[in-house]
Amino acid sequence: MTRAFALSSVQRKQPQKRWPSWVMLAAVMLFALSSFSSEKQATDFAEYAGSESCRDCHCADYDLWSQSHHALAERSLQTATDQTAFAPSRSIQHGNETTTVQVTNGQFQIVTLGPESNRQPYCVERVIGHDPLLQYLTRLPGGRYQVQEASYDPKLNQWFYVYGDDLRYPGEFGHWTGRGMNWNSQCAECHNTRLKKNYDAATDSYQTTMAEMAVGCEACHGPLKAHNEWQQAHPKTTLHDPTVSPLLPTRIVGLCGSCHSRNTDLTENFKPGDSFYDHYALDILDGSQKWYPDGQIKDEDYEFEAFLGSKMYQGGVICLDCHNPHSYKNTLTGNDLCMRCHIGGYSKAPKIDPAGHGHHKLTDHGSDCIGCHMPVTMYMQRHPRRDHGFTIPDPLLTKELNIPNACNRCHADQTTDWAVKYTDEWYGTNMNRPTRERARWIAAAERGEAGDKMLGLLADTNQSPYWRAVAATFLERWATEPATQAALLAQLKNEHPLVREKAVRSLEPALADTNVLTAFQPMLNDPVRNVRVAAAWVLRAKVDMQGQAGQDLQRMLDLEADQPTGQFEEAMLLLSRQRTATALEHLKKATAWDKLSPPFLCTQAQVQDQLGQLAEALKTLDQAEAAVPDDPHIPYVRAVILERNGRNAEARLAANRAMKMNPDFQAARQLLQRLTDNRQ
Repeated sequence: MTRAFALSSVQRKQPQKRWPSWVMLAAVMLFALSSFSSEKQATDFAEYAGSESCRDCHCADYDLWSQSHHALAERSLQTATDQTAFAPSRSIQHGNETTTVQVTNGQFQIVTLGPESNRQPYCVERVIGHDPLLQYLTRLPGGRYQVQEASYDPKLNQWFYVYGDDLRYPGEFGHWTGRGMNWNSQCAECHNTRLKKNYDAATDSYQTTMAEMAVGCEACHGPLKAHNEWQQAHPKTTLHDPTVSPLLPTRIVGLCGSCHSRNTDLTENFKPGDSFYDHYALDILDGSQKWYPDGQIKDEDYEFEAFLGSKMYQGGVICLDCHNPHSYKNTLTGNDLCMRCHIGGYSKAPKIDPAGHGHHKLTDHGSDCIGCHMPVTMYMQRHPRRDHGFTIPDPLLTKELNIPNACNRCHADQTTDWAVKYTDEWYGTNMNRPTRERARWIAAAERGEAGDKMLGLLADTNQSPYWRAVAATFLERWATEPATQAALLAQLKNEHPLVREKAVRSLEPALADTNVLTAFQPMLNDPVRNVRVAAAWVLRAKVDMQGQAGQDLQRMLDLEADQPTGQFEEAMLLLSRQRTATALEHLKKATAWDKLSPPFLCTQAQVQDQLGQLAEALKTLDQAEAAVPDDPHIPYVRAVILERNGRNAEARLAANRAMKMNPDFQAARQLLQRLTDNRQ
């Protein structure tokens, strides 16, 4: 149910640029929304007033915001600003392809391979980003804006290929013309204020609208038209404005997390002050290895999940304790920000002596708190992002589990053993801390081991809800075992919706047990939507789609209908309800939109076989093997289908191919053994 095929280099939620004036913004918005009815806009955005309306009363805050990455998250193309990037013409090489940028007859163009592998000029109309990179948007048919693969570094005045060495080609999901690089679904929500994607499945087209381009005041404060009207009606009053109310600290973190996380949007209706979990299903550390076992970011994971797993968050720290709410910059510079709490006097913040603690000269970067506890990972070739897990550098975990450590990130010329030696000398037995053991347990769980440790982690009330949810996720492997089943069932009553949701999902393999089935029924009426959606998904074969949970599930699927993952999930729902032929239609869409996905292609082949379309099933697998020749699951599925159709000799050959690709593939080993036994 999460974005299983999210891009590692360019995905949704990358803060970037803004209109120079409110008048210009309004003019461009009229142009951008010209195909959409004014009645619909009025309904969606009637309560919004726009950031410019805040300026007169809140000029200092407005000035800070207007130069921020949020205010500059998205803008129109501007001749004066973008001329330097496009003129004079220049080219970049990536693989065997060349991309050229140029200005022709006053139009800013990128000459590159298009949808049909035809190299031609594409005009750019919008820009997302400001610093450290700019990405340009091209309009394609169907109301689409696509994010070009050629990106621009304004500091170096340099164009570069945003995917790095990951070459992508027309027809692929991740190519700039594919759905993985579609602005409407992958970028627009977090680069604009109060976005409505407005995807029409019947025509496969968009009429995307927003209250305001870029991340405006109302993206964080909510709609303010009523506030403006009340203030105008009560000038210079000391009365409390009933149209506004302060946000709870946890809701502030959730507000930031709505864009700074990997998540699945459940409603497209999140507003400041709402519960995060009423609108999003959060992707967390699991067996997919998108995070390191200690919680550090690995793929393009943003900040939210690592922060939820940190001691800082568990101790009550929120985003605005460190970041100015309008400029979004740190409120203090250097170590002063950290020492504000770690100077002593705070029970949850140990007193730190920077010189003695860091073992570096105070004039060196090695003494910077964030250098050790917020290491940088480079994304999109130019975007350095700091980890917000506030982890402790542990070279021993690098040696054991290949988890990166801050020491060797800086001292790249030194070995891991060198770093282990110094951390042992400086910190001794203090390095044998619970978080080190937890990382080892999770690494073992990723290998299918340490189920007992995950049970302990799940039951440990000293752990944050995030880590208990991680444990619940890993326990799915053992869900049919009595002890694990009982532990997961107990967490259905956990006070935190993230833990409840992950416990629900992990119990799916045990659904045949009547105790589990009975326990699931109340979860369909859980007060928080992420739990209801999880329960509806697990019970998808028989859930009442007209009930609240069923409607929540369908709403989420409808929002994802423009993506291959959404089509695949719709197919899974239909298959569970014995609507096989209709499910195949959705699978064909999924595989057409993502031609390189073995799960989609293999599932399509199996469904085709179930419908008596063996020849078509084998052709689908031929397509899968041609696209991804080294995935052992493809020949395994071929072997399963061939065995089911009595073609055992061919099935043995396919099973053998799967085993050669992965000698530890137990399902293929068992199938091959069965086929061998049957031959005898």
